Amino acid sequence: MFTAPIDALRPPHVIVVGNEKGGSGKTTIAMHIVVALMKAGQRVATIDLDSRQRTLTHYIESRRGWARRSRADLELPTHFCIARAESAQVDENEAVEFADFERVIAAVQDRHDFVVIDTPPHDSYLMRLAHSITDTLVTPLNDSFLDLDVLATIDPVTLAVTGVSHYGELVREARRRRRPVDGALLDWVVVRNRVSLLGSHMKAMLCADLDELALRLGFRVAPGFSERQIYRNFFHRGLTALDELSETMPGIGSGASPARHEIRALLEALKLPIDDRGRRHAALRAEWFASCDSALTDDVLADPENEPVTTK
Repeated sequence: MFTAPIDALRPPHVIVVGNEKGGSGKTTIAMHIVVALMKAGQRVATIDLDSRQRTLTHYIESRRGWARRSRADLELPTHFCIARAESAQVDENEAVEFADFERVIAAVQDRHDFVVIDTPPHDSYLMRLAHSITDTLVTPLNDSFLDLDVLATIDPVTLAVTGVSHYGELVREARRRRRPVDGALLDWVVVRNRVSLLGSHMKAMLCADLDELALRLGFRVAPGFSERQIYRNFFHRGLTALDELSETMPGIGSGASPARHEIRALLEALKLPIDDRGRRHAALRAEWFASCDSALTDDVLADPENEPVTTK
């Protein structure tokens, strides 16, 4: 049993992207949330808990490399990757992981508005630590009964919900432990990805199961990302649908419009506490970079009050 460092986490809003099943689009959604928040002027830190795969870490490294080589104005979060301890003693592993986790949280608490944590696709001590301190939990779920298995047990004949699965119980336990500490309510949002996979009849049955589970487990359902090749094209460049692509990726910018609409719809559904200070900062920053295209020297020469100084 552990006591999460809740007091250190109150300044930033913690978003955990979690699901025990791989291939659900966790990292793609996490990165687009991160960039959307930064473009809204928010100070964002990211934590990658999947130290073996390091998908979010690679995404951010590619973004840094692309920005440097193409001289593009790309926002970058403050990033950390916490390694999983792998000694023979479980207690020692948990102590090391807890210390590393607490150190990272302490490092970001006073200088960031949001912390976005990408979790591994399996149960672990670090994963449970992240769930215990989250304010908004985002669970991507592909539109299929195979992926619904991460939340519920399903009757093989009627496809009706018969129980709650391991991950659902994990979130329940995280909520139960969190509430006595600070009274905070975890906002759980299940995000439906790849909604075109099912036919209309099966989709209706899946929706009914999700509605029932939402009542049982206390989550909201939000629209996610469709199956688009463009999301795969973004990854190795470190880009997102919200970036300006017309110069860095000619011919792809127009195809990003539907994807851009999807991420904006998701952000609206998440109802994150984005402050006006950040929005104003983002607007001023965009105005500044736009002004860099103008010829400042010409402006000075055209001003009659700016006469050249001559020396003898």
